[in-house]
Amino acid sequence: MANETTPTLTAAAIAAQEGPVTWGDPAKMRILGKRFPRTEGPDKVTGRAKYTFDIVLPGMLYGRMIRSDIAAGRINSADDVDTSDAEKIKGVKAIFKFVPANGMNIRYAGQEIAAVAATTPEIADDAVRAIQAKIRYQPGKFVVDPDKAKAADAPRVRGDGPNLMLHGGGQPTEHGDVDAAFQGAAAVIEGTYEAQTRLHCCLETHGHVCKWDGDQLTVWASTQNVTGMKGSFGNANTRIICEHMGGGFGSKFGPGPEGQACAQLAKMAKAPVKLMLTREDEQQTSYRGPGLRAQIKLAADKDGKLVAAEVRATGLGGTAMNVNTPLSSGYYIIEPATLRVSSETILTNAAGIAALRAPAHPQASWCWEQALDDLAAKLNMDPLELRRKNHRDPVRTAEWTRGAELIGWTRRNKVPGEAPGVVKRGMGMASATWGGGGGPGSIVDIVVGRDGSVTASCGTQDIGTGTRTYFAAILAEDLGLDLKDITPKIGDSNYPPGAASGGSVTCASVAPAIKMGSVDLRRQLLAVVAPALKANADELEFVHPGKIQVKGSPNRSISWKEACAMLPQEGLHARGELNQQTHRALAQGGVAGACFAEVEVDTETGKVRPVKIVMLQDCGFVVNRMQAETQIIGGITQGIAQALLEYRWMDNETGRMLNPNLEFYKLTHAREFPEIVAEAFDNPIGRVSGVGEPCVIPVASAIANAVFNATGVRVGDAPITPDKVITALRRRTGGNA
Repeated sequence: MANETTPTLTAAAIAAQEGPVTWGDPAKMRILGKRFPRTEGPDKVTGRAKYTFDIVLPGMLYGRMIRSDIAAGRINSADDVDTSDAEKIKGVKAIFKFVPANGMNIRYAGQEIAAVAATTPEIADDAVRAIQAKIRYQPGKFVVDPDKAKAADAPRVRGDGPNLMLHGGGQPTEHGDVDAAFQGAAAVIEGTYEAQTRLHCCLETHGHVCKWDGDQLTVWASTQNVTGMKGSFGNANTRIICEHMGGGFGSKFGPGPEGQACAQLAKMAKAPVKLMLTREDEQQTSYRGPGLRAQIKLAADKDGKLVAAEVRATGLGGTAMNVNTPLSSGYYIIEPATLRVSSETILTNAAGIAALRAPAHPQASWCWEQALDDLAAKLNMDPLELRRKNHRDPVRTAEWTRGAELIGWTRRNKVPGEAPGVVKRGMGMASATWGGGGGPGSIVDIVVGRDGSVTASCGTQDIGTGTRTYFAAILAEDLGLDLKDITPKIGDSNYPPGAASGGSVTCASVAPAIKMGSVDLRRQLLAVVAPALKANADELEFVHPGKIQVKGSPNRSISWKEACAMLPQEGLHARGELNQQTHRALAQGGVAGACFAEVEVDTETGKVRPVKIVMLQDCGFVVNRMQAETQIIGGITQGIAQALLEYRWMDNETGRMLNPNLEFYKLTHAREFPEIVAEAFDNPIGRVSGVGEPCVIPVASAIANAVFNATGVRVGDAPITPDKVITALRRRTGGNA
């Protein structure tokens, strides 16, 4: 906590003392904006880093979930979940039912029914089978195919309500005279594009370890929301710990049913319980992004100016009732002069949805960017030129210029499919934008000891984006120290509140708070040191390695440790908080991004091979260039899978997912990797923004446009598998599909 005598500085006070708060001149920085490895790297490669999956407590039990075998129906009462056989198994210590006394409806295969805790995972698995064998269901009719779900006689997913949910009362949103604009256009295209539902596939599955000490609940959670999850267990005295986590991508903000069950099992058994989802559990639950089908009609004048758009967006989210995407609200990077948008959701008996890295934006990009390229082809115009004629954002246009240079855009086919030979190459592009500006609310406490130690704490988390590292980097930069001299402490709800890691807002919310803490720390320390150097505080500066000196006078200096030895016994306590003004000075949102792709398509086999991906992403002031680039590479990795590999197979006969694993649910492996050029695009505005999510948005659509440029045929239904390519090629030549 900050001392009462050292209150948090206001923006006005800081401006009066040091001038407006900024990140400073990147050209003069030693650490920030450069490439430096993560501080926790050695812990991860040696196994010292503890993930939730790694937590083992004395007397700990192991939890497992029992899930529905049917896709629709009802369990009429809690008694219909017969646990008697499981209770007889030696080692079974507790069983928790999700089914209330009066029963519950089943809406998808895999829905949570119960949970069990036992002394070993194997015994818990035995108990799961014993319970599943004796569940008394009242089966119902189901539908997992969206097209069949729209039929008037289709089984109803939610009671008597319709499966086709029309948003806005079925009335489209309209701006301008759309029909007149289409009639007067020089070129009009219409197309249907569909982005598949995609699973999160977190390498560390969802899960928790729960331990009760009286009314104190301690939860080791694989979570993106350490501070926010504290109040999610219905217990006022709860502590959340997440030292490290193995991926969340938007799906790990709350405890979920598995977390609630884990806490209940631990209370019932009077012992710690670890409940991590199995891979099959993970893949068939509600942790997936929605599918999107879009019917798009675009029109342009003879010069390529977009004059009209009509969009019908259909969200495919299983049991989720209101699936919205950027297309649903008429949000586009390139906005047409006139616009008509209608949106709907089709319900099916499949699990619901959760936020997935840039929620629904990659799907919207998949549809919109392909339509733009189809319009460019109709106009016989370079797709890049079409975009330039309709967009004036200086950052994105600069990215387009740079990306075109890096990919060799002049080599692309001027006419899609014109390249000779069986194996054809093509190039495509797409763009993205994202928020990522964060906001106030995070607090960082910094303690400087008389021994020179510096510890910074905040109840945020590191989901793999390098939070610990920029904690250390910002303070080391400002104090003239090295990264090793700073001890960052995060991942514990006992620390001051920190931002949740969603929407790429962590860095933009927490890094400015660290900066403000550094301002407070420097002010206090200089006040202590100034008399010893016979100077005013504003005449002093921090320099590397670890000195405080009179500006421009290295001989009038004191070492960091000497300065800290002058502190009182309790050391120095500083705090970093933000208001709207200081946050606006240090963070930004609405960052631009652009992706260029080159692919190779074998027209005899239909196989698509990415050859090169160029991704340029604005993230404002780059804190750690190495980390920003690896975030971009991660986005490219997921985008390749969206374009070419990922597909959830649902069985129309049973309503179950047929590939709930990582063997047949395909992700990008090393052999699918092309040459990658990832650039954190320098923005002269110089304020921090998130980078994790925007860099995945345009990748799949750029690949799809590259396939079109290579072959001359459009495969608008993701993923672009060999059979779809062959079918499209045969249709173009009049052959059988």
